[in-house]
Amino acid sequence: MTSFSVPDPLVAIEAAGAALAQEAMRRILVVDDETTIRLALSRFLRTRGFEVEVADSGAAALEILAHSRFSLMLCDLRMPGLSGLDVVPRALALDTDLGIIMLTAVNDAASATEALSSGAFDYLTKPVELPDLQASVERAMMRRVRHMERRAIDRLVREEVALRTVQLEREKSALRAMSVSVAETLINAMEAKDLYLRGHSQRVAEIAAGIAGHLGLDTVTIEVIHAAGRLHDVGKIGIREAVLNKPGPLTHQEFAHVQDHVRIGLEILSPLHHLGDALLYIRDHHEHWDGSGSPFGRAADDISIGGRILTAADAFDALTSHRAYREPLTAVTTLDYLRTQAGRLLEPRIYDALHAVVRNGTVEGIPRVK
Repeated sequence: MTSFSVPDPLVAIEAAGAALAQEAMRRILVVDDETTIRLALSRFLRTRGFEVEVADSGAAALEILAHSRFSLMLCDLRMPGLSGLDVVPRALALDTDLGIIMLTAVNDAASATEALSSGAFDYLTKPVELPDLQASVERAMMRRVRHMERRAIDRLVREEVALRTVQLEREKSALRAMSVSVAETLINAMEAKDLYLRGHSQRVAEIAAGIAGHLGLDTVTIEVIHAAGRLHDVGKIGIREAVLNKPGPLTHQEFAHVQDHVRIGLEILSPLHHLGDALLYIRDHHEHWDGSGSPFGRAADDISIGGRILTAADAFDALTSHRAYREPLTAVTTLDYLRTQAGRLLEPRIYDALHAVVRNGTVEGIPRVK
């Protein structure tokens, strides 16, 4: 089994913390249309170790943010032109990690609350008390760090889930291929003893994959249907050779014995859970569209799509192959006969797909029918 290397979330968190420690990320943008407020706030913040830039309008602030990164933005709520409410979403669109503190008059508290719902971290009422400003900035810095850490962890989780999913699918495909290979050894041994069965499973697999492709099924489903085609008759290893090779008609008991190969096949393959839907398709490959099949008497859409396809492929190959009790039918005669079984043995659209596949000669080993 493949071992997984799980990235340590602390690595990303420490990297984010290191970035914050850099001088470039200790930057604050002060946005206010009043010069005295801009100067007072910027002087105080510089004494606390921050690099500060100022903007006298919302438009000017967005222009600066488009070219520079900041840890925080202190933004006045009411300004000529773009208001603080206009600036907040646009600023966050430019930098999702930007922390925002709103500056507002006392009677603008409702608007400030609206700004918080748009993504601002906090708001301060004017005139701003410097201790309150320092406390708000510290809170915003810490919240910004936590926000960045959370985003880093979320990104790591998504990446790890995606990686694990890809690797698990690869392992599942490898296990399926190995299981099919092992089961094919049994099938080859069985077919080697029976001239009439030789190559049958491979032909059914190819025809079934051709039908599935014609129906527009996805590549994974086509692959699973092909695997089911290779394995669908593995249960015949438990059927007596005298019955399989009998030159005349089968008795009722002998026919029931042959039908039992579906159950035997499922018993052989059921421990191989990674075969997935291939097991369902094998289970259903002798069910009939009208419900007259075996072993469960399923009908119509209760039969898996792979089972319906395998029924058509199996019937076509059986009728066009030598048997101990009869000569093979031609492809044309077989298609004509199976047309009478559309709606009974076969789903009509799957018969149509089989007809098209055989007529077009798109399946290896089956000559094109003109």
